[in-house]
Amino acid sequence: MQLSAQETTLLDGFRRLPPDAAKELAALVQRLATLSPDCRIDWSDSWSEEDLRDFTAHSLKRFEAEEEQP
Repeated sequence: MQLSAQETTLLDGFRRLPPDAAKELAALVQRLATLSPDCRIDWSDSWSEEDLRDFTAHSLKRFEAEEEQP
């Protein structure tokens, strides 16, 4: 299965979470998925390339700031 750029960005962000936060997020995603099981995200109009660049840049800055904290 090949991931889109948006899916890869989400997965990368998910992998950076602390284990407890990742478990909570996974549980939330599963609960939301049960609300509308036939719904799929149309990525084509959800995130522009500029949105992805901004999100990625902000995420990296936040991650680096957290890494620098004692």
